[in-house]
Amino acid sequence: MRKIDLNNFQVARSETARDINRRIVLNLIRGHQPISRADLARHSGLQRSTVSVIAEQLIAERWITEGANGHTLRGRRPRFLHLNKGRVGIIGINIRPATTGIALADLDANFVAQESFPTSSDPEKFIKDLAPRLKKLIKMRPEITCEGIGVSLPGRVDLTSHRLVFAPNLGWADFDLKGAIERATGLPVELENAANSCALAEIWFGRQALGVRNLVAVTVSEGIGVGMILNHQLIQGSTGMAGEFGHTAIVPDGLKCGCGNRGCWERYASNSAAVRYYLESASRVRNSRSENRETGAAPSFDDLLRLTEQGDTKAEGAIRQMADYLGRGIAVLVTGLAPDVIVVIGEITRAWDVVGSVIDDAVKRHSFTCASTKVVPADRSSQPRLRGTIALVLQKHFGAPLVA
Repeated sequence: MRKIDLNNFQVARSETARDINRRIVLNLIRGHQPISRADLARHSGLQRSTVSVIAEQLIAERWITEGANGHTLRGRRPRFLHLNKGRVGIIGINIRPATTGIALADLDANFVAQESFPTSSDPEKFIKDLAPRLKKLIKMRPEITCEGIGVSLPGRVDLTSHRLVFAPNLGWADFDLKGAIERATGLPVELENAANSCALAEIWFGRQALGVRNLVAVTVSEGIGVGMILNHQLIQGSTGMAGEFGHTAIVPDGLKCGCGNRGCWERYASNSAAVRYYLESASRVRNSRSENRETGAAPSFDDLLRLTEQGDTKAEGAIRQMADYLGRGIAVLVTGLAPDVIVVIGEITRAWDVVGSVIDDAVKRHSFTCASTKVVPADRSSQPRLRGTIALVLQKHFGAPLVA
C-alpha cells in the first residue's frame, strides 16, 4: 500500500479515469494484437462504446491502426487493431565513456537503424557530434513519427533539475544534457541511469521478468550500476540517486575510487578490475609475457574474454576473481532487497559458463537469508542498454499514470 502524500498529491478527475482506461486499452492491444474492439471490451471490462471512443482517439494519434476483418458466424465482421509499429518510433541513445550508440526503434523495441561514435570527454563537443546524427536518423525515415528520445547514462540525473550530477566514469561535470538534446531535435527527452534503463528494459521486453514484481538489474562495465524495480515501481529515491551500490565500500580502506571513496564495489568487480587482476598476475610470473605486454599495451576486457575462451589460465583467473567480488556485492542485494530475480548485464555474460557458478558460490557464502533470488545473465543479443532507452519513452505512454 502506498501512503497518500498530502503535501504533494493530485485528486482523481474524470481525465484521470480516461487516462488510465486509455493506457489499459493500449497495453491490451500491445499484448494481444491483433485484437477486436469486442475482445478489448471483454478483456478490460469497459463498455464497448468506451473502447470505441478510445480506439478512435488512438487511431487519430497514430498509436494504433486497423487491420484485416475478422470472421464471425453472424453480425458485423470485426476490424482487428494493432500497434502502428511502422509509423511510430522512438530514438534511443546509450552513452558510455568510450562509445555512444544511437538507434531508431519501433514500439516493440525492434531497431530499424543504428550507429555508434566515440564519446567526447567534453559534453559540449558531444552534443555537436550527436545532433547531426540524430537529425540524419530522423530524416532517413520520414514515414516514422518520433515520440521522443530516451537516453541512458553511466551516472545519475537529478529528478528536479534533470541535469547530470554524478558520473565519475564519464567525467562530465554538472550539465544540462536533456535541454541540449531537446533544443537540437525539438523532441522530448527522457534521461535515466543505465542500470535503471536496463531494469525497465527487462520489465517491458525481457523474458526474465515474466510474472515478476521485484527485479534488480546489475550493469557491469567500466563501473557497476544497480537498477531496482520493487513491487513494479522503479526506485529512484528523492533526488534520483538511489541504487549507487557500485560506490559502496566492500573492502575497508581499499583502493581509491573515482568517486572519492575507497574500497568501492566497482573497483573490485568491474571490467577494469579484471584487467588489473590479469596484469598483476602476469607481473608475478617471470618471463610470462602476453602479446599485449610485448607491445607495451594493456589488454582490454574483450581481450581477457577472448583469452579465457582460448584456455589462458591467467585470464580465466582474473575473470574468476572479478566474478567472486561481483557475487559478494550481489549477496548484499539479495540480503537487503530479496528480489525475485537479479539480471546481470554486460560483457561478462559472454563468460557465464565460467563465472556463473563463481557468482552463485559467492552469493551463498555471503548471504544467509531465505530469499530464493535467481541470478541470471541478460540476453546479450537484445542489446539491453540500448533497448532500455526505448523503454524510457514507452513507459510514459504505456505505464501506469502517477496519481496521489
